[in-house]
Amino acid sequence: MAMPSTPAPASDPLDTGVLDDLIGYALRRAQIQVFQHLVERLNAYDLRPAQFSALAIIAQNPGPTQAELAKSLAIEPPQVVPMVNKLEERGLALRVRCKPDKRSYGLFLSKAGEALLKELKEVAARSDQEATANLSTEEREQLRALLRKVYQG
Repeated sequence: MAMPSTPAPASDPLDTGVLDDLIGYALRRAQIQVFQHLVERLNAYDLRPAQFSALAIIAQNPGPTQAELAKSLAIEPPQVVPMVNKLEERGLALRVRCKPDKRSYGLFLSKAGEALLKELKEVAARSDQEATANLSTEEREQLRALLRKVYQG
């Protein structure tokens, strides 16, 4: 069978057919759009969304272990090590030896990490708002509630 010699114009998106009926496909497309928007905003701070998330979780729950942080971020524990190393190298987070178990370290934000996180929370909120600007406030709240229902079981 011969292949057409002229590709479809870039402005005409391909028909995704059955994919449009799948929640997973719609979630992934929306996640890519919202995530990319945040990536672009965090680039100015030389941070990735996972690093921002780690800072936010540590601030909300001072002293988690790296394993607890990994579980909260839904990533494998070995992936947390280089992330925390980078945050520590930048002076944003600290590892502090736990008293009960001298082999464990708790994670804490430094003063610089706290200050930066305060700014990043505003950046992330604006990014979230901009990336979902085509939704009303009520639709945004409804979507957030439905998504929580999906991932919290």
